[in-house]
Amino acid sequence: MTDTTKILTIQDISCYGQCSITVALPVVSAFGIETAILPSAVLSTHTSGFTDYTVRDLTEDLPAIREHWESEGIYFDAIYTGFIASAEQLDYIKDIIDSRLKPDGLVFVDPAMADHGEFYNGFDQEFADAMGELCKLGDYILPNTTEACYILHKPWKEEFSHEEMLEMANELSEFTKRYVVLKGDTHKENELGMVILDKKESNCEMAYNEKVDYVSHGTGDVFASSFVGSVMSGKSPVAAAKLAGEFTKIAIEKTVGDETHTYGVKFEQAIPYLYDLLDSI
Repeated sequence: MTDTTKILTIQDISCYGQCSITVALPVVSAFGIETAILPSAVLSTHTSGFTDYTVRDLTEDLPAIREHWESEGIYFDAIYTGFIASAEQLDYIKDIIDSRLKPDGLVFVDPAMADHGEFYNGFDQEFADAMGELCKLGDYILPNTTEACYILHKPWKEEFSHEEMLEMANELSEFTKRYVVLKGDTHKENELGMVILDKKESNCEMAYNEKVDYVSHGTGDVFASSFVGSVMSGKSPVAAAKLAGEFTKIAIEKTVGDETHTYGVKFEQAIPYLYDLLDSI
């Protein structure tokens, strides 16, 4: 990484609630990386636990933004996609990747569309199939097991064996240019694991973190953002997965016990620990 490294993150802005761009922008920036944003939509809150939230779809704005960047000669060293508002937006995003990414740039795709066996509001199998096509442009894809199952047209279940996780990661290698980071290996009692598969080197490794018995919206965004920042800071994919898992665990630990904080995790309070993690992992 150089001091001129620029990342573009494409996902929604939830004005209240710790997810998407309100996580990605501060977390990636905390690595010392210049972070630009392209909102896919603006919501008054995120969609988990809130009712009657407002949504403004920004699909029609995407082509003009790309054209302006082209006229200004703006390019990015990496593009990181998260929550995308619609299948229609995916074609515009592919065009942005094709035109605004530097020749040696990296693409990170977090196919944020489902968890715990269910799609998020407004998504369906047709969207998952379109997301699978976007994943094929990614140097790194970061699905959880639910998203992986929808992409692969496989039934989801609460627990997958270690062998099933490895098999699923191998199947997902058809949907990435190089790396699969599959989250959700739970075969160890007190740890959460990730499968990191490098299709170019035909290599598969695991990374584990201590499990915290707590479920919250936005942890996937905390993980993905810190993973992107770690890779762009020079960490190997396995080290980046380990660091991102530890950072997410700290954010969860900072949140546990606060019954009023039901809309995300306190990742801001974990940022001071990020620099120690960079040195130690």
